[in-house]
Amino acid sequence: MSDVKDLVERYLAAWNERDAGARRAAVDGLCAEDATYTDPLVDVAGRDAIDAVIGAVQQRFPDFVFRLAGDVDAHHDLARFTWELGPEGGEAVVVGFDVAVLTGDGRIGKVHGFLDKVPAA
Repeated sequence: MSDVKDLVERYLAAWNERDAGARRAAVDGLCAEDATYTDPLVDVAGRDAIDAVIGAVQQRFPDFVFRLAGDVDAHHDLARFTWELGPEGGEAVVVGFDVAVLTGDGRIGKVHGFLDKVPAA
């Protein structure tokens, strides 16, 4: 379980990484080559696309950070966790819930994301 929590924390750190090269290296280390990411706003496949989504979210929410909100629950090849996005030390503007499907080598193969709280348009 601690390995899965560490993986989730590294995953969220990748979403916070502002240096494009370091972020891409994190994505490559965390995700299977054919990994997918799906939430209500996007459905992408591959590390290039996942990296691009993270970059787009960073542009939309500059200076905000992702943080784990609660425990990571895991069994078999599944992990679920709630995350928050907001200003450092401030109230979350976005709250989501993700389910990650892990590969046999402990990487992320799929992420299914749900948005529980989103800002008004």
